[in-house]
Amino acid sequence: MKRVLFVFAIFFMMGGSKAQSVAEARKLLYYDRYDGAASQLRAALKADPGNSEAWWLLEQVYVHQKRVPALRDTLGQMPAAVAQQPMGLCAYGQLLLEEHKKDSAMGYFNRAMEMTKQKDVPVMLAITRAEDAADSADANYAYAVDVLNKAIKREKRNADLYVAQGNIYRHMMDGTNAYKAYQDALAQDSHNVEALYRMGKIFVSQNNAEMYLKYFTDATTADPLYAPAWYELYYYNYFRDVNKAKECLDHYIAASDPSPKNDYLVTDLLYSSRKYAEAIDHARQLIARQGKVSEPRLYKLVAYSYKELHDSTKALDYMKQYFQLQTDTGFVVKDYSTMGEIYASLGQADSAAVYFVKADGLEKDSIQRQDDARKLADLYKKQKDYSNEAQWLGKYYTGNTKATNLDLFNWGLAHYMAKEYPAADTVFGIYETKYPEQEFGYYWRARCGAAIDTAMSKGLAIPDYMKLIEVDAKDSTNKTFRKHLIEAYGYIAAYKANTEKDYAGSIDYFERLLSLDPNNTDAQRYVAILKKNLSRMAGKGSSGESAAAKSEKGEKADK
Repeated sequence: MKRVLFVFAIFFMMGGSKAQSVAEARKLLYYDRYDGAASQLRAALKADPGNSEAWWLLEQVYVHQKRVPALRDTLGQMPAAVAQQPMGLCAYGQLLLEEHKKDSAMGYFNRAMEMTKQKDVPVMLAITRAEDAADSADANYAYAVDVLNKAIKREKRNADLYVAQGNIYRHMMDGTNAYKAYQDALAQDSHNVEALYRMGKIFVSQNNAEMYLKYFTDATTADPLYAPAWYELYYYNYFRDVNKAKECLDHYIAASDPSPKNDYLVTDLLYSSRKYAEAIDHARQLIARQGKVSEPRLYKLVAYSYKELHDSTKALDYMKQYFQLQTDTGFVVKDYSTMGEIYASLGQADSAAVYFVKADGLEKDSIQRQDDARKLADLYKKQKDYSNEAQWLGKYYTGNTKATNLDLFNWGLAHYMAKEYPAADTVFGIYETKYPEQEFGYYWRARCGAAIDTAMSKGLAIPDYMKLIEVDAKDSTNKTFRKHLIEAYGYIAAYKANTEKDYAGSIDYFERLLSLDPNNTDAQRYVAILKKNLSRMAGKGSSGESAAAKSEKGEKADK
């Protein structure tokens, strides 16, 4: 008799242990602790392969982890008898949804509903959760709503059904009914943590911080072990208060399964907290522990940290490793711009330019693109590559409401320094139009005209030199204006003498020059020559032009 009782006790304890494992797994899933749930479920299934709920729960682990191949392999091990049970059919239906075979999945769900005569609430909940987890293109939300309405008629006080209903309505972009469903769930259970959390997510989509912080805080108050709400609070504070974020992250980690993801979060927060040395140490420990399976972004975080510590050599080393490990689709604009900044700080301008150009090609934010263009312009200026400097200054200026007249001037000057005179003339023409009261546009456009018209045959520079005189003559005491006036008078005088053969006009402009610069010996000499020419011309009448042209051995008046 004692032996029979002992055997019965052992059997009872084993059965209780299996039930406890499934219940514990269900609870861990509720808290998004998938690794812990999987461990409990594998133990339960090893002891009782016929537990259809355990198979379905294990499937949820793989669905949430987006591990469809593992899900397929796991269900392939399900006993045939279990596969034909309602929960087994739900499990296979969900697998088909994950494989984008929604029509076939519907067949399994309908069979499960028929077998239970549409009365089994857990089966109905399993079907709707499968639809909830599926991609929107594969899910049948209207069907899920219909199934949930039938379930609610049977169990009106089941808060989980209302939460599931709210989730489906959110997929349908029906915020009003989603809000009502979550409120109904809270009416049945005011401490239903998932309902509080989901309410918070509604207000996240509306960018209503006051409301979503309230609901996430209420969720953590109702159940301090509900990790999803702690994560939301951590994420909110990450950009605002690193100390508060650290507090929330500690709670999140305490309520989560140990994982590399949590280690990454700690490292990220150290970097955001400007604890760069600690961030480097933490990241390097993870890299050493994980080896080649480490996230490439760990190398980037180390590089960014070294950059902030002004150690460009080590920053470059880790950024190179990051670029070797990261996939092409994983790169972001800042990766390229940071690499460019590191190369620039090391004086490697050519390499820096390559990465800045790549960053510009990917950047969509117009303000950031303008900032990148300015960096490239400065970089090319240091290299004395004025053509590329002008190209990027043009991109910086165009459409930039914050660009100034100095930016426009530098753009034109870079073209001029690159000897791209027509392009420089165009830019300074814009300057003339926008700032007609200033002399810079006229002066540099005149110089562009002179550089293009080297033979002084077309007089391209004359109109702008004349406008320059109008502006600068108002204040000839200004040293810059005085210098430019002397240049303008000299050029116009030379043009009148050599091209127009207007010697009297040429003398007039040389004399204006001498009024500003009385000791200019060149101007004095040219005036003397021109006056002699005029005197000879007066003595020889109509042949004077020929005589003047031959006088002084053909010496010309030049600037």
